[in-house]
Amino acid sequence: MRLANQTLKYLSISVLVVIALWSTVFYLFMLEVIHDNIDEELENQKRLIIQELSSNPTVAPDLEFGINNYKVRQISEEQALKMQNVYKDTMLYMQDDDDPEPELEPVRMLTTAFEHQGHYYELSIINSMIEESDLIKNLFYSVVILFVLLVISIVSINKVVIERLWGPLYTFLDQLTRFRLGKTKEKPTMDTQIQEFKDLQLAVTTLIRHNEESYEQQKQFIGNASHELQTPLAIMINKLEIMAEAEGLNQEQSETVAAVLATAERLVRLNKSLLLLSKIENKQFLHNEDLSFNTLVLNIVAEFEAIAEFKQVKIHVVQEDQLTVQMDGALANIVVSNLLRNALFHNKLGGEVNIHITNKGLTVSNTSTHAALDANLVFSRFYKSDAASKGTGLGLAIVQAICHLYGFVIVYHYENNQHSFQLNMFP
Repeated sequence: MRLANQTLKYLSISVLVVIALWSTVFYLFMLEVIHDNIDEELENQKRLIIQELSSNPTVAPDLEFGINNYKVRQISEEQALKMQNVYKDTMLYMQDDDDPEPELEPVRMLTTAFEHQGHYYELSIINSMIEESDLIKNLFYSVVILFVLLVISIVSINKVVIERLWGPLYTFLDQLTRFRLGKTKEKPTMDTQIQEFKDLQLAVTTLIRHNEESYEQQKQFIGNASHELQTPLAIMINKLEIMAEAEGLNQEQSETVAAVLATAERLVRLNKSLLLLSKIENKQFLHNEDLSFNTLVLNIVAEFEAIAEFKQVKIHVVQEDQLTVQMDGALANIVVSNLLRNALFHNKLGGEVNIHITNKGLTVSNTSTHAALDANLVFSRFYKSDAASKGTGLGLAIVQAICHLYGFVIVYHYENNQHSFQLNMFP
């Protein structure tokens, strides 16, 4: 989730909780104020009714609420002494002028006791709450509407403000995403007055500058090292070839020269492989184009036919679907060549290589005299299943580096006495 949305989410939840609590407290407070006003009116009516009843020589019990909205019944002294003023909300049947049938209406009732000429009475007074109920209902709706409007307005305002404040950062991040070391000339910039964003831009710019310097130094070192190694290696190989062709060498000397020559040639291959690996990791191959892996595989298989015939290995290509990928042509050629070369060189006499192409990727399987490889180490640099192998041990490491460059997934598994490398180019 984006930072602005995350900030807005927490802010919205906080505002929602705070305003909900405030609205609840406000509603309960106003409800208490309304009840206090009604209770004061009932208390005033109580005093007037008691004064009026005290002026009469006797109090006639009235057990039903009449026009004056009170009723009186005689009680014992013990009950009267225990009784206090009790206020409560209740429902009573009341007659409406427009409706002959009585209906239940909300009322507020006060129950109290008084003494008159040695006799004790219970007095119950009611006050209709129809108007107050409407007032409470309107108050409730008003609070809800106010609550919704406040939340919407606060969230909307904060969304606009947050997007405006965080906008330069998102633009800066987008520039960073598209920035390529050694290729993009313009460094990411941010037009803002916020000091923290300025500090971030300064830190990123400094880091990019240091990385560019290291990148250029690394490229220069790799180029110089490769060039300086190639020349003496070429001279060494040339002299060894001349020596091998010279007369007068006995068999032991010839074998020694041949071994040194093989080592020198292996050094040349190793030098080229390491240089290639460094260039791949530095992303110096990004001339992408639409490539048909079907055509590429068939062309490379044709190139390896002579080796396959020499090792008596049959190559089978199954094209289930067309596989087209946006990729650098040289790197695509390296991936297929290394996988096929690995399948041929580590095969058995009279074995087979199976290449299966789908619209998601390809799988290269081969028979072999060796058991399953270590899946955790098979793509490591200089890993060899056979210590006597004359390879550089970098072929599969280069394949994996190219896959990482393009976001491909390559996995190894051993099944039915065959080693398989499955390359998934699309999720």
